Amino acid sequence: MTKPDFSKISRQELREYILAHREDDEAIKALIKRGNPNSPTYPFPETNEDLRAMEEILKKKLGSSGEAV
Repeated sequence: MTKPDFSKISRQELREYILAHREDDEAIKALIKRGNPNSPTYPFPETNEDLRAMEEILKKKLGSSGEAV
């Protein structure tokens, strides 16, 4: 059996291939490299105000007070 060209198949086809060939590390890496198209993107903080806003977003996501553990 020949491997499909991971760069030319859809994300869903790649997921299905991985489920059928769980030992194929190359396919898993290809899926990870693509990332999740539904993930939110955040601009890189350019000012101190942007940095504080990013810290608040991270605190909410992590569910913590922001203090070091």
